Amino acid sequence: MAESVRRIMGKPGSVALQPYTKLLKSIEEREERLRELSDAEITAAAAELGNAELPYERDDLAELCALGREAAHRVLDERPFDAQLIGVMALLDGHVAEMATGEGKTLAGALAAAGFALRGQRVHVLSVNDYLAQRDAEWMRPLYTLLGVEAGWIGQESTTEQRRAAYAADITYASVSEFGFDVLRDRLATDKADLVVPKPNIALIDEADSVLVDEARVPLVLAGAAEAAESDAAMAELVRGLRPKIDYLVDDDGRNAHLTDAGIDAVEKALDGVDLYSADDTALLPRVNLALHAHALLQRDVHYVVRDGQVRLINESRGRIALLQRWPDGLQAAVEAKEHVAASETGEVLDSITVQALVLRYPTRCGMTGTAMAVAEQLREFYELEVAVVPPNKPNVRQDEPDRLYATPEEKEDALLEEVVSVHTEGRPVLIGTQDVAESERLAERLAKSNLPCVVLNAKNDADEAAVIAEAGTYARVTVSTQMAGRGTDIRLGGSDMADRDRVVEVGGLYVIGYGRYPSSRLDDQLRGRAGRQGDPGGSVFYVSVEDDLIANNAPETRGYDVTSDGAITDPSWRSTVDHAQRVAEGQLLELHRNTWRYNQLIDVQRGVVLEHREAVLTDDLGKRQLAVDCPATYEEFIDEVGEEEVARAARLITLYHLDRGWTDHSEFLADLREGIHLRFLGRRNPLDEFNRDAVPAFKGFLDNARSRAAQMFADAKVANGRIDVDAAGVKRPSATWTYMVQEQPFSTEFESMVGKLKNLGGPGRE
Repeated sequence: MAESVRRIMGKPGSVALQPYTKLLKSIEEREERLRELSDAEITAAAAELGNAELPYERDDLAELCALGREAAHRVLDERPFDAQLIGVMALLDGHVAEMATGEGKTLAGALAAAGFALRGQRVHVLSVNDYLAQRDAEWMRPLYTLLGVEAGWIGQESTTEQRRAAYAADITYASVSEFGFDVLRDRLATDKADLVVPKPNIALIDEADSVLVDEARVPLVLAGAAEAAESDAAMAELVRGLRPKIDYLVDDDGRNAHLTDAGIDAVEKALDGVDLYSADDTALLPRVNLALHAHALLQRDVHYVVRDGQVRLINESRGRIALLQRWPDGLQAAVEAKEHVAASETGEVLDSITVQALVLRYPTRCGMTGTAMAVAEQLREFYELEVAVVPPNKPNVRQDEPDRLYATPEEKEDALLEEVVSVHTEGRPVLIGTQDVAESERLAERLAKSNLPCVVLNAKNDADEAAVIAEAGTYARVTVSTQMAGRGTDIRLGGSDMADRDRVVEVGGLYVIGYGRYPSSRLDDQLRGRAGRQGDPGGSVFYVSVEDDLIANNAPETRGYDVTSDGAITDPSWRSTVDHAQRVAEGQLLELHRNTWRYNQLIDVQRGVVLEHREAVLTDDLGKRQLAVDCPATYEEFIDEVGEEEVARAARLITLYHLDRGWTDHSEFLADLREGIHLRFLGRRNPLDEFNRDAVPAFKGFLDNARSRAAQMFADAKVANGRIDVDAAGVKRPSATWTYMVQEQPFSTEFESMVGKLKNLGGPGRE
């Protein structure tokens, strides 16, 4: 009934499954015939399906699913369930298939990828990390081979030639960041032979909510001209001595910190009586703010770890080390100064791309995840994707208990540990999901003191995550894991070999305990979903404290409560307070996602204009034709002297240089504009409207300006050793490029400066 109502109202999640379920009988009827075929005949039958175009007709779709089922059974010893085939059909129709944990999304995705590839479409499977990309490509390779298609994978350390080989395959697996960085590198290619990424066709997105929602808040960046950043050790030492709540305050949402009047006086005194808000040194206040932000808001083993002498960020949505992610350069250096490690290289941003822009390059998009409905509105709004909710192969019998509420984090932790000890005596495996590294290590230490050994999985040992998580269902095993580390790995009762399955079933299956609710109900559900796989018994419960960040930041004005002697809150209405706080947090995350999308819409349009022009220069000698018109005398002189091919080379390099240089400068202008645009809010003006109002005229004449600068450089160029010396003429490319994922600037230095001036005009003790 609910599904029918949603369809009538046109709500997300309203994809009808009846057209798919009607084909299941036909698929089953074909199995006996296909079982008699040789492997070569299976391959030939799959090739026959490539004689028509997409989308699949119903009869062909049934044949594809039947062939896929038989092929998987032969080479993987897995016969896809009906639920998996429904997922395959939903993917081939361009939807996001919501399939519960343990329902076999990897195999369903592989069969859909093969279905697209058999019809001549190049398929890119976007994953959340390198490990899953490599694992799934290699795991599914025998299936692909039998169906007559080829698969490759790309990792962070893949060479250019390895990337080319992977992209040449019918199906390419890689993390979303690797696909994005390859696109960015191609955008700076100066010879068409250097291009790596082929024209996109199909994006099949694994863990679609994580990739399309969580990762979408973080732009991918390509930088060049790297050099060492300056370490501000003196400022880090200065703010280390400031007193919280006296010298500085932290905002309720934990996203910003600012000096009080007492703090301003303390800093100015420490800096020999300078005026922080003086126009003579506008760089001083940003230095203080950066150091204060690093000191007060970014916690070691929560937001980052220090490993091998480097500050490495922790991905908020997965609790794993984000190898390519960093803060904006000033803040990164401030954290490095705080931790007394060498400042990492910095450089000039050459180009960037959002996940939205990357995914929308693909004409056809589809995906799969266990928690799509919670973000169905966003998938529709940002990606034009609808959700098909695929029922599980077996009913979910997991017992999800109500949250257990406590007054303080200490009482919550005591109760949680008592519960773990109690459950462990029964031999029941326990998986504890924590919010950060510090929590996981503290819990592990306390469990050890209780003579209860556990396995810890966090950002410090994430290389072992698949093996650790795979054994979390072992009899009497206690595993402590940050957030969703180990996603994509099945937890089988009795361990990976299922040797003790019966014994674990008898004691109730895997018991998942959440150490506090997450900022998103989706993450709660993902953690719960580690138990109850394929109809297995299991259970889950979350321990929550009123002082947890989620409640303190998003529902601070709450009424009193009665507690028991051990700190438990018995008032059931408090559960609604927790739910409310989580909804507020989800709203903030959505607004962050929406703002990233809004601000980048115009930028993407402008970048598209430049890229279209750039492609014509790179592949169609547009630069040479323009310079022949703009510099006819020089052009003809070079043609006698060095020949047409050399002139074309020089014209291409010079024209591309000025297009790329112009875009780098324009990007810097847009970044500065956006960072300071909130000042317009003080004048009751809409920041986004103001951003667009300034960004549009700034781009006007971009191509003409790049063309005129190229003409001037071409006219001034000289011939040396039989070639036009473009380097001497001024064409400079970065000696090295590097990639990273950058968080949005946490605050605007201009806005902070203005607010500081307003706060202190006529303030006590001020001259």
